[in-house]
Amino acid sequence: MPQNVALQSYRELRVWNRAMDLVELSYRVSKKLPADEKYGLVSQIRRAAVSVPANIAEGYGRRRRGDYLQHLSIANGSLKELETHFLIAYRLGHLSQVDIHPVLELAAEVGKMLGSMIRRLEIQK
Repeated sequence: MPQNVALQSYRELRVWNRAMDLVELSYRVSKKLPADEKYGLVSQIRRAAVSVPANIAEGYGRRRRGDYLQHLSIANGSLKELETHFLIAYRLGHLSQVDIHPVLELAAEVGKMLGSMIRRLEIQK
């Protein structure tokens, strides 16, 4: 973890907390998917959602800034994957615009936060 950050834990990171909110929301919305998607979209949505805060936390625990940046990049990729799965569910008619809008809004917020964090860490190199 970069030394000039005064946080005691990744749990204090606002981006991690918002990503955790996204996991909860993703689980709630994915419950609306049909039962035959349990091992398809539901599984993919939940795996991608969990990957976002998990990679933020794992990167925080790494000793080198480059490792941290790599994990933040993975979290960002998982975020884009999550958005795509929800858009697929919408296009297939499994979820409505009303269902996916809050997820996409929160995902955009988390994405902006991750982007900002990545830029700040890259500048500190």
